[in-house]
Amino acid sequence: MQIIRDLPALRTAAAALRDGGKRIALVPTMGALHEGHMALVKAAQARADAVAVSIFVNPTQFSPNEDFDSYPRREAKDRAMLEAAGVALLWLPEVKTMYPDGFASTVSVSGITAGLDGAARPGHFDGVATVVSKLLNQVGPDVALFGEKDYQQLATIRRMVADLDMPIEIVGVPTERADDGLALSSRNLYLSDSERAVAPILARTLGEAAQRMAGGADVAATLAWAVAHLGQHGFGPVDYVALCDAASLEPMAVLDRPARLLVAAWLGRTRLIDNIAVTPR
Repeated sequence: MQIIRDLPALRTAAAALRDGGKRIALVPTMGALHEGHMALVKAAQARADAVAVSIFVNPTQFSPNEDFDSYPRREAKDRAMLEAAGVALLWLPEVKTMYPDGFASTVSVSGITAGLDGAARPGHFDGVATVVSKLLNQVGPDVALFGEKDYQQLATIRRMVADLDMPIEIVGVPTERADDGLALSSRNLYLSDSERAVAPILARTLGEAAQRMAGGADVAATLAWAVAHLGQHGFGPVDYVALCDAASLEPMAVLDRPARLLVAAWLGRTRLIDNIAVTPR
């Protein structure tokens, strides 16, 4: 596995991987890798001749009061996992490489970023869209893969790539879960043992709410039940529980087309997100 930290070397290495018409897949990450990331790598290997992974904790998608400084970083372990998985290239840029002196450009995707995490974390998706556009330009992949756990992020990137005519296929990979249903996330490392025992209630609540709505229950009443149910089990504040159109993420008052049920809630000092598909009968 090639480990690259400067942009000229990255471009040379990517060109070599692409030689002869071979396909390159990119899996962008912020490190602290887990089995969810490795599922992305496996899916990438099925779609391309060579897989590149980036690890970059992007400061522009964190608000001043968020966890940029404490976000888990464990480069040695991440490198070992990726090498064992057969990744061809690891892109490890520094902040000054991604945002050199004088950097003044931002990519903003309107509409699809307005609610949910876009409302709870102002500026977050500008940071996501900007860094992902840079990573796609730097590596030049044929396909890039993102987890469905960050569903609004996936939808934002799809919109950006389509709008900017980037010749890149964007693939969403289903959420990997622990045996008890908790969506795998690097931020799960923040949970205490007692919080980790409670955390699976988030996914169970989504599942119960989805079943109720698919069975004809009132959407607003079901969402209110979910918020109250989470509060009764120690979650709070609950930033949102929302039923949205699966493509546009517009809020839905009636389950009359393919939808996504999304949640963001705090458990202690850890903000957890999750989502599941909901299909009308």
